[in-house]
Amino acid sequence: METKKERIAKIMAHAGLCSRRDAEKWIAAGRVSVNGQVIPTPATLVDEADVITVDGQPVGVRQPARLWCYHKPAGLVTTHKDPAGRPTVFDNLPKNLPRVVSVGRLDLNSEGLLLLTTDGELARSLELPSRGWKRKYRVRIHGKMTPQIISRLQKGVTIDGIRYAPTIVEIEPNQAQGSNQWILVTLTEGKNREIRKIMAHFGFDVSRLIRVAYGPFQLGNLPPGEVREMPAKVIKEQC
Repeated sequence: METKKERIAKIMAHAGLCSRRDAEKWIAAGRVSVNGQVIPTPATLVDEADVITVDGQPVGVRQPARLWCYHKPAGLVTTHKDPAGRPTVFDNLPKNLPRVVSVGRLDLNSEGLLLLTTDGELARSLELPSRGWKRKYRVRIHGKMTPQIISRLQKGVTIDGIRYAPTIVEIEPNQAQGSNQWILVTLTEGKNREIRKIMAHFGFDVSRLIRVAYGPFQLGNLPPGEVREMPAKVIKEQC
């Protein structure tokens, strides 16, 4: 029986080395070889019999995907290496974690739930809008949200030529703090800095933004900077 061949970028992502996008960059830089030959394209097909190396080091056998919930603190960028030298999520993870990639990102000043996985292909899959997973956030704004604005957001808005899908906003009861107010925001797309841009469009400054749920995964009482690994059964059922 003939062994199924797959694109090498996909194999590298499944092995937890990097995302498929990063694999393509590594290949373009001449860092990846198959059976001793540097390969020119991420479309190269390989199977279990092929020997893949990155920077001369063999790629390990594919392992089952692992997934963690991480409570990202504010002040960290979600990247493996920041050109500006700012502290990163990956520099501040618990030392016992293997190499992981993030499912999407949270910007520098945002906090809360960030999913991490050893499988770059799984990360890409969990980011797809077609999955229909909702992202939920607690947001502290300066000002008072009104029913009129909530109604407009439920229909979707266009800002600077960019269309944002319907956004569900709820006012948290008994959470007003002077001129500030806590609201719950639910997104289905999660465009870059979407909540901050939408709130600014309606005249609100966002002083805190905490993601509390990503699809079926919840932040719960996970302390900032800590991780919680998801059981293999949960990964199989939800992912």
